[in-house]
Amino acid sequence: MVISLKIAVVIPTYKARNHIFGVISEIGPEVHRIYVIDDFCPDNTGKFVEDVCKDRRVIVISHLENQGVGGAVMTGYQAAIADGMDIIVKIDSDGQMDPALIMDFVRPLLDGEADYAKGNRFFDLEMVRSMPKVRLFGNAVLSLMCKVSSGYWNLFDPTNGYTAIHADVAGRLPFKKISHRYFFETDMLFRLNTLRAVVVDVPMDAKYADEVSNLNVSKVVGEFFVKHIRNFLKRIFYNYYLRDMSLASLELPIGLAFLCFGMIFGGYHWINSAQAGVPTPAGTVMLSAMPALMGLQLILAFVSFDVSSVPKRPVHKRRRAVVIAS
Repeated sequence: MVISLKIAVVIPTYKARNHIFGVISEIGPEVHRIYVIDDFCPDNTGKFVEDVCKDRRVIVISHLENQGVGGAVMTGYQAAIADGMDIIVKIDSDGQMDPALIMDFVRPLLDGEADYAKGNRFFDLEMVRSMPKVRLFGNAVLSLMCKVSSGYWNLFDPTNGYTAIHADVAGRLPFKKISHRYFFETDMLFRLNTLRAVVVDVPMDAKYADEVSNLNVSKVVGEFFVKHIRNFLKRIFYNYYLRDMSLASLELPIGLAFLCFGMIFGGYHWINSAQAGVPTPAGTVMLSAMPALMGLQLILAFVSFDVSSVPKRPVHKRRRAVVIAS
């Protein structure tokens, strides 16, 4: 059975009045509806769009207080779900994301290969050279942290905001629990993993022009680190002890116990021997080294299992569909 399919685009906007019309004008007819979410913008971008924009697909939703990019996207998701949209694409309003790529993000969902698609700016090495070096380093660090906390070891560029999600999956998200600020994209991946949703990277290029970032890295690095640890601990508890148990559920605590015992026992005797000025007995060295090595091996086995456990089967209902053009 072939059914009609409706694609929606959510555009959160804050201080992007000079770019918003360029973004809207480049969105093709395959998109059924466009939600512009004015996140209490001091430039009144939402009112500006309502007064000037003639595109009938555009719906402006204005927040009475600033909720951050995550809060704006959640508002757009809920509006799209309520209006019966099938796939929801999120792009930024600053002109960095090419609307011509929308179907590249939608295609994996249409083909039943994924529940959520996100951009990755690191596929083309030639384009990577043009990126600011600070962004390259920051993305590398954040990507590693995100792999550990979210469980999606196959992904890179976690802060990329160009995304597409199937409405069946979006409807299962805990909207009130997802981070509303700059941790939003990474927290989304953690929440999707708890749903066992399949996530794929989509190659894309980014444009850097006169847009101004509202993100102060020095202020959020500590917050990000704490939230990554929190999400990692939650994910391990949910996936390995609450919802399911496997050999890996034993490998992690036993490995940690052995490793900690070996390091503490060995460190204690090493300090005592150093203070006394006598060599540490071979038996003591072995008694500390063996548990530490066994613990490290068990932890590596757990990591290997975790890497191989990336979700592979989409959770949304696959249906043959045709895209409705506006």
